[in-house]
Formats: sequence, structure tokens, C-alpha cells
Amino acid sequence: MTTIAPTAAASVPRPRLRGFTAEAVFVRRSMTQSLRDGESLSMSIMLPVMLMLLFTFVFGGALDPAGSYVDYVVPGIILLCAGFGAATTATYVARDMSSGIIDRFRTMPLRSGAVLTGHVISSLARNLLATAVVIGVALLVGFRPSAGVAAWVAATAVIALYILAITYLFAAIGLAAGSPEAASGYGFILLFLPYLSSAFVPVDTMPTWLQWFADNQPITPIIETIRGLLMGTDLGTEPLWAIGWCALILAVSAVWGAWLFGRKSGRR
Repeated sequence: MTTIAPTAAASVPRPRLRGFTAEAVFVRRSMTQSLRDGESLSMSIMLPVMLMLLFTFVFGGALDPAGSYVDYVVPGIILLCAGFGAATTATYVARDMSSGIIDRFRTMPLRSGAVLTGHVISSLARNLLATAVVIGVALLVGFRPSAGVAAWVAATAVIALYILAITYLFAAIGLAAGSPEAASGYGFILLFLPYLSSAFVPVDTMPTWLQWFADNQPITPIIETIRGLLMGTDLGTEPLWAIGWCALILAVSAVWGAWLFGRKSGRR
């Protein structure tokens, strides 16, 4: 009997994808998942809109009898919108880690970080769209910002930076969680932070023991920066704190996420 020698082509490893080809593929994959999961996308938009209508028309009269409470509350609603959208990312990442598809990805000639990048970029686009819808509804119910073009661009940049940072954080939470359900539960805890900030009421109206936390947590300077840019209020040093907090969250989340991904996927 004769043996058939393996061809030379069979022993040549597949070349690694160049440039950002892998990232582009995973961004498209995540966008397709988002479009197919219409319930999560619609809820990430509907919940902030419903909260804004609730605070404006139910609580707004008591909080601000002059009727301008909507101008105060919109920046906080924008960050709530980003949080709801980013929380979905934690579920998607945890689902990938628990479904076994990561085993298939590890056999492909691509950078492992491309999987996370796809989820994060897709979430950024999804959340920016949801934010635009929330601002549009706010304008319909009486939101009247005084910002010019430059201030709008600056506010959008701060919002995008916050969305990027919080999405990376939720992606890392999805990696750390043992299941999609656990990831959803861990992410839900972070969604309470805007309620303990200046999102809905001024910090100086809170109990003394709570004011310190509200003043020194990341959400408050980010909200005050967005509010100052859109409504023309005094910014002070809030933009520096906002950018610093976002950069810190982004750096820690990216490093933590890369370490978790390499550690967990390496065990599979």
C-alpha cells in the first residue's frame, strides 16, 4: 500500500488578518446581533424616555414649580440611557464566553481583542443613536438648551467618551461574570450611580452624609459638564474631572478586560 503525503499547502498556517479587518468583522457581527435583538435595543431607548417623562410631568412640578425641571434633568437621563445600553454589552459578552463560540474564534488567525472591540464599538454606535432619540424627545417636551455649535460638539464628545468608558467597563463585567444572568445583575448595580449624583436633584439638597459621596463619584462631574455645556452654566473644573474619570475608567476597564479575556479563553 502507498501512503499519501500531506500537501505543502496543508502545513502552511493561515496568515493573520491585517489591519483592522478582524475588528471590522466583529463590529458588523455585533451590529447584526443588536438589530436582531430588537427588544433590548428598544428597551434601552424606551426606559430613559419613560423616566424623563416621569420626572418631568410627575415629579417636575414639585421639584421646580417654574416648569424648567426638564432642562435640569436631561443630562442625567442621557447618562442613564448610556448605562442601560452599555449593560446589554455585558450580557452579550457573557453569552459569547459561555456559549463556546470563543473556542472557535481562538482557532482563527485574529487578535483576541477584536471580539471585545466589536462589542464596544457596536455599543457606542447603538448608544449614540439612543441618546439622539432621547434628546429629540426632550426637545419635544420642552428642553431648551442654550448651547451653540461648539458647545454641542463638546457635549457630544464628552457623552461619547463616557459611553466608551462605561461600555468597556460593562464588557469587562461580562467577562468576569459566570453567566449572562449574572452579568445583567452586576451591571444593574452600576445603574444606581446616577441616582446618587446631581442627575435629578442638586447635591446640596441631600443629607450631609450622602453629599460627600455624590460630590466625589464619577457621574456628578460628567453630568455637570454636560449640563454646563448645554445650558451655559458655570463649568469650573468639572470638565477636567469628567475627562479624568472617563480616562481612568476606560484604562482600568481595558486592561482588566484584556487580562480576563486572555485568562478565561486560555482555560477553554
